[in-house]
Amino acid sequence: MKTLVDQINAEIAAFQVNAAAQVEKGNKAAGTRARKNALNITKLLKEFRKVSVEEAKK
Repeated sequence: MKTLVDQINAEIAAFQVNAAAQVEKGNKAAGTRARKNALNITKLLKEFRKVSVEEAKK
């Protein structure tokens, strides 16, 4: 579960960098990367929820 949290944090950091580049500099490629990061964050958070529920049942 620790590695999953680390992956989520890394993906969020990457999203912040790419989103800032898009907003501040108008970098279209960074916008594409930010959207991809957002999808990955969603998937990781769903996985975290599943793992967290399983851990709570123990």
